[in-house]
Amino acid sequence: MTNNGSNNKQIPFLDLVTLHQELEAELVPVFQQVLRTAGFVGGPMVEEFEREFAKFCDAAHCVGVSSGTDAVRFALMAAGVEAGDVVLTVPHTFIATTEAITQAGARPDFVDIDERTYNMDPEKLQGYIERECYLDRETGKPYHRKWRAPVTAVVPVHIYGQCADMDRILELARRYNLIVVEDACQAHGAEYFSKKENRWKKAGSMAHAGAFSFYPGKNLGACGEAGAVTTNSEEMTRTMRMLRDHGQAKKYYHTVEGYNGRLDSLQAGILSVKLRHLADWNEKRKQAARRYEELLSAVEGASAPFCPEWSRPVYHLYVIRVEDREGLQKHLAEAKIDTGIHYPIPLHLQKAYEGFGYKRGDFPVSEKVALEIVSLPMYPQLGFDEQKYVAEQIGEFFLTKPGAKLTSGLLAAQSD
Repeated sequence: MTNNGSNNKQIPFLDLVTLHQELEAELVPVFQQVLRTAGFVGGPMVEEFEREFAKFCDAAHCVGVSSGTDAVRFALMAAGVEAGDVVLTVPHTFIATTEAITQAGARPDFVDIDERTYNMDPEKLQGYIERECYLDRETGKPYHRKWRAPVTAVVPVHIYGQCADMDRILELARRYNLIVVEDACQAHGAEYFSKKENRWKKAGSMAHAGAFSFYPGKNLGACGEAGAVTTNSEEMTRTMRMLRDHGQAKKYYHTVEGYNGRLDSLQAGILSVKLRHLADWNEKRKQAARRYEELLSAVEGASAPFCPEWSRPVYHLYVIRVEDREGLQKHLAEAKIDTGIHYPIPLHLQKAYEGFGYKRGDFPVSEKVALEIVSLPMYPQLGFDEQKYVAEQIGEFFLTKPGAKLTSGLLAAQSD
């Protein structure tokens, strides 16, 4: 079998060095402005980014905060989640989602995912409410049968940059009077086609609020920690601005007890620069995803991501599924190709939550997926030759399996 030959250059999982080198001339003036004005926290740079990001997300308001975790937490608190409430999310996500729920005083519980999209399964959400809850006669709100606590909110996670099926989730939320906060921390610019409204909608614009992380590796990443909440609610916006700043509506007048969750001016300025490039970066990710899909269609044993017709994902991660993940990762590492796993242990099986009493088998789809997923290199600067080499090495690995074969697509790509 022919290929690119030995690869002398490491193919990174994520290339943040090249990205920032390309933007150096645009980013350095941001540092200089902060130094010259001593405007380190809040102020015009934060306000400018909030306006720009709200517009990008088709939302009325944006509140800059210190992290994606704070974004989810403040959104839940501002929407009305109270201590002792039950908040539903998925076990297949980063622990920040559930950290934010517990830090808001609520108890997280889980709804399993759809095996194709890896997002919250609306059918299982409905089944949870019907099976695990009873409806309060006066309010119609669901209460957990065992815990006798109100189920007040749902946090669907737009995992890997693809939106959850929001029409169906929002319909259930309307029926049962539930708060919905989108965990859009991986979905900057992702779109969902709402059949109900007959139009495409941006992640972060569909529910009570959308929470975003700007951790450096995100599609829109800061040079440190940062996050934001988007919402169409003026009341939630006012509350979150207080929560992020020690509960004060004006200096030294504390309406509530809040937190230190402000967005640094420097990070806001950096994000404003990068936001101008985000649409182009997302398009390059989509192009890379299409190349991967074409190349990997020739490989038996590797399942490419599924994209439903109502989704325009932004491929924060490009995640395939294989049976022998450990073997594939070892093979790719030897070929100087970096990979990742997002996420190897579902949250209900994490030691941090063993006190909640979950057990293996409670959420079988998440558990199955967690054993098979592997994330391939994905970033805007990823080139065809690099992707071709990745696909070749994946094909080479599977050719060692009994009965394996390579179809014409990859062979044709190798002869280009």
